[in-house]
Amino acid sequence: MKELFFGVVDRAVAGLRGSEFLLANFSGEVSDFVRFNKARVRQAMTVRQAHLTLTLIDGNRHATVRFALSTDPASDNAAVDTVLAELRDDLPALPEDPYLLYSTAVQSSELVRSGELPRGAEAIETVIASASGSDLVGILASGPVFRGFANSAGQRNWHAVDCFNFEWSLYHAQDKAVKSAYAGTDWDRADAARRIEAARERLAYLAQPPKTMAPGTCRAYLAPAAVDELLWMLNWGGVSAKAQQTKQSPIQRLVERDARLSDRVHLRENTTGGLAPAFDAAGFVKPAAVDLIAAGRHAGSLVSPRTAREYGLAANGADDEETMQSMELDSGNLAQDDVLAALDTGAYVGNLWYLNYSDRPNGRITGMTRFGTFWVERGHIVAPLSVMRFDDSLFRMLGESLVDFTREREWIVNSGTYVQRSIETSRVPGTLLSALNFTL
Repeated sequence: MKELFFGVVDRAVAGLRGSEFLLANFSGEVSDFVRFNKARVRQAMTVRQAHLTLTLIDGNRHATVRFALSTDPASDNAAVDTVLAELRDDLPALPEDPYLLYSTAVQSSELVRSGELPRGAEAIETVIASASGSDLVGILASGPVFRGFANSAGQRNWHAVDCFNFEWSLYHAQDKAVKSAYAGTDWDRADAARRIEAARERLAYLAQPPKTMAPGTCRAYLAPAAVDELLWMLNWGGVSAKAQQTKQSPIQRLVERDARLSDRVHLRENTTGGLAPAFDAAGFVKPAAVDLIAAGRHAGSLVSPRTAREYGLAANGADDEETMQSMELDSGNLAQDDVLAALDTGAYVGNLWYLNYSDRPNGRITGMTRFGTFWVERGHIVAPLSVMRFDDSLFRMLGESLVDFTREREWIVNSGTYVQRSIETSRVPGTLLSALNFTL
């Protein structure tokens, strides 16, 4: 893939004229997909694909095209010639962009991170054997993903990482299920089997009559998957520098020091701990980490090149949407084995669904519980909980209501596969709350 990318870039650069400048971005993958239903393989396939994005710049005018590569050099070189000619024809008709900013300092890099990916037959055997007799539905995606950047100044960046993501649900009946996931760079057969067995243990509780709670607050534990869903809401303008500059961030009160979270909250974009590359689409190199919240206080934001130019800030490798790609929340002191005892009596929330802001200026979020949510009494699961809607503020959940985070954290890979496999990741602990507000 690297040779393919740099080969077509050399071709494109050779075709430049006068003051033209070129940015090139590459994304590719070689992915194995296995779909399971009723603990049996229902579909298996391999996807090999590569896409090239070319941006032609002349002065403050720029035009961009993204297209698929065939991996045949002759065809791809011809496609590059055609695309460059079309971009060149379009440029004179385009307006100048006052916020155009791209790197002209050459900072080349290469990172290749190889892992122990699941071997097809062995992984399938592990899943089928561990889930035998149950209705397991899920998908395993595995293989290397590639990202690259190059420009006509001679900068070359290459990023290749191995990863897998196995996401599944064990169904009891109808909509009663336990959802689980296992992601990483090194497949561990024993760990995969242990996780499926843990899901089977929770599934047994779904056979009991569900408990329906009255609206109100109760003590609650949010499993890492639920915390992940909650914190990704900050990607909806929460940690964006532009949103904060225009006072549209849902944590604007935190930014302006009108509110604070618990001292236990430390949130950052940790590029070195994720799958995303350490460079952006404009050629800027990302810092190893960007602190966003430190000890409950606002510590920084994600700044794209355009926002940097518009507001006089320093770009820090953020994409145009200024979203986290490698989110990390610090752990706490609560041992995972002690979660139920520490919860004592309350709701154990395995997942959250259909989240949205109910009061954006005050960071208030609403959503639904669904799979794997249980009622706990005196440290023991006693019944599944009927589907409930919660409505609470981030300032309260991660402020006065926060009791502790777990010592153990879960590494979660976004399971999105639209166009290509996602490389968004999070590393988050479980969270114990003294109160969570349920509305119905």
